[in-house]
Amino acid sequence: MNDRKLNKKWLNKERFPRTSRYDLEWILANEMGPNALWLLEDLTSKMSLDSGMKVLDMGCGRALTSVFLARECGVKVWANDLWVSADDNWTRVVEAGSGEQVCPIQAEARNLPYAAGFFDAVVSIDSYQYFGTDDLYLGYITRFLRNGGLLGLVMPAMKQEFTQPPEHLAKVRESGTAFWDPSECWCLHTLEWWKRHLERSGLVDIELASYVEDGWKLWRDWELIRDGGGFTGFPSDAETLEEDGGRYIGFVMLVLKKRPRDPSSFDHSIKIRL
Repeated sequence: MNDRKLNKKWLNKERFPRTSRYDLEWILANEMGPNALWLLEDLTSKMSLDSGMKVLDMGCGRALTSVFLARECGVKVWANDLWVSADDNWTRVVEAGSGEQVCPIQAEARNLPYAAGFFDAVVSIDSYQYFGTDDLYLGYITRFLRNGGLLGLVMPAMKQEFTQPPEHLAKVRESGTAFWDPSECWCLHTLEWWKRHLERSGLVDIELASYVEDGWKLWRDWELIRDGGGFTGFPSDAETLEEDGGRYIGFVMLVLKKRPRDPSSFDHSIKIRL
């Protein structure tokens, strides 16, 4: 299983031809979650991003998604992450040849340094669940979108809600860890939960809401690629994902369109504080 060529074949899924052009080791060395480029390629096939648009990549991690957006969609990207420094991301962006299109920013999701109505679109892959469950957050993030701007989200999700995790999700594996970490996983919800949560705000129209096709398989396959390549920065969840078989675990995808709002109707200086 340590054959990198074999792993490259696994990566080259016909469903994701653009991701297949990217270097596997570059992705593996810089990933911070299940293959974000597969998820982003799926999203951008359904979300209209025109060349020259200003896009906020919210929770960009090590800016892989930002480079992809710049290269594949021709947009200008503000690569925003709390945990990765702008210096580190700038080095990666320049090395990837996207320095003219990507601006790295290190900022907390509830204290963003952007002007109201500045962005044409906001994209968030594998991260919105960590801050977007806040009842007030949609109102905050859409302040930075122009009227009619798009918010595209893909994130890990549940197929069923529960009060206690199923045994196979909570079981400790050989790695010494369990898939279900209570300090992180309670932010995972079903598609219906997200639709209800977002629709009730009255701030957006939902243009697309679905589970990612074979989402659990994509997650499992990525874990196998990582395991086979010897990249062990994160404990493997392949066994749990295989046992689950999509009963509980998947990804949701949502594309939201901001409804017209009068800029004078709210104070842009207000920050969300927990």
